[in-house]
Amino acid sequence: MIKCVILDDELLAISYLKLLCEQIDNVEVVKAFNDPKIFLSEINSIDCNLCILDIEMPGMTGLQVAELISDSKKIIFTTAYKEYAAEAFDLNVVDYVRKPIKKERLIQAFEKAADLFSHLPQKESIEWNSNIGKSTIFTEQIAYIKTSEIDSRDKDIILKDGTTIVLKNLNFKSLLEMLPSKDFAQVNKKEIIALSSVKVLSTSEIITTIPAENDHFLKLQIGETYKNSLMERFGK
Repeated sequence: MIKCVILDDELLAISYLKLLCEQIDNVEVVKAFNDPKIFLSEINSIDCNLCILDIEMPGMTGLQVAELISDSKKIIFTTAYKEYAAEAFDLNVVDYVRKPIKKERLIQAFEKAADLFSHLPQKESIEWNSNIGKSTIFTEQIAYIKTSEIDSRDKDIILKDGTTIVLKNLNFKSLLEMLPSKDFAQVNKKEIIALSSVKVLSTSEIITTIPAENDHFLKLQIGETYKNSLMERFGK
């Protein structure tokens, strides 16, 4: 599903564009704006993956808006003027649609966007029952995993922001099969570390980037069973 936001200073243009979008499958207009500044103040909090921007607007052009959001949103430009095409494609936008917009041409633009979305790398994640219900956890956010001190059948997932999520009744073998092997390693019988959280590695312990008490960092003891594989992972 393409979830789009429209920005155009003309209300009639917005109404017409929304009408066209409603006639196209798998396209939803989440919100529309006629003021670039209000658009920019709200866009990061809106669940959308595509922005349709008019280029010619008073105060701030669509090109200027695109420069501020192109790292996080895909963009389709609309304009009555052809002279902006070169600048538009310099911003690596999905498409450049001339006004008056025709439904068939807009469909082509959405098809290009859908193709781009289908080739975007997907975030890796794990899904399991947790203390907050069925949870999807993106593995790039995981800093450290340990056996729960309350119930050894459960595993504490510590995220990079310090949040702890408890996965219920899950053993390490199954958990390791769910995690991307390139990013995680078991340190001992009770702990798994994200390789991105390793600060210092010795033959007996790991100093992590995870804050601990008294302004120190969490240290993990390396179990004999796991020592060789850890050394190999770090080319030792």
